[in-house]
Amino acid sequence: MSALVRMRLAGFTRGGRALPPLIAFLVVLAVIYGGGASPAAAAYGYSAAALFPVLAWQTKLVLDTEPDVQRRLARVAAGARREAVAGLLTATLLALAVCVLAMGTPWLFTAIDTTKDPVGGTLLGILAHLLAVPPAVALGALASRAVTRSALVGVSVLVVSTVLVVILGLSGSFAPWLVPPVMATARDLNGDTVPPAATLLLLCVWALAWCAVALTGYGRLRRTLS
Repeated sequence: MSALVRMRLAGFTRGGRALPPLIAFLVVLAVIYGGGASPAAAAYGYSAAALFPVLAWQTKLVLDTEPDVQRRLARVAAGARREAVAGLLTATLLALAVCVLAMGTPWLFTAIDTTKDPVGGTLLGILAHLLAVPPAVALGALASRAVTRSALVGVSVLVVSTVLVVILGLSGSFAPWLVPPVMATARDLNGDTVPPAATLLLLCVWALAWCAVALTGYGRLRRTLS
């Protein structure tokens, strides 16, 4: 599995596929932090929400790097489950690397208000990004070519799902559990006080449950379509 992960990391980074999400990542950070200093919790909460579609798109690109024939050969050589897990692990490692950059960048440009609990806000920001990574990876996997079979269908799945995440997340009334708690996390971290532990626990359970359902669907679709 480690060989598959290294191969996919090399193919994604050396093949130039990493450049488009990197540019999008820089644009997102410029928009978020270009307006001046803000409390760490609020800034990182909206940073994680804004990075969610970028991470999902990056995941799709990672999983689509291999030609279909090469992916099938990897499934035969390593096993269907190991091949699928290796792809998800590769995408997760890259997403975490992006989140580390997103957490460190505002400190370089004094975009964090250090007078409003920067330590606690940073810890909440870490949680916000960790809650965004698994759903983004799951969504990108569901939009990958191995599942959708078509670039147009894959992009449509990615765009429509992202729009639903924003709309349902902001509404907070109509079946919010249909989407991961990306917007809910950003909203809860935007207050003047630290959210209660029960609220943070609910966000964690919500994100994990959504990911479990999405990844179960991904696994079944991979077994059916491959």
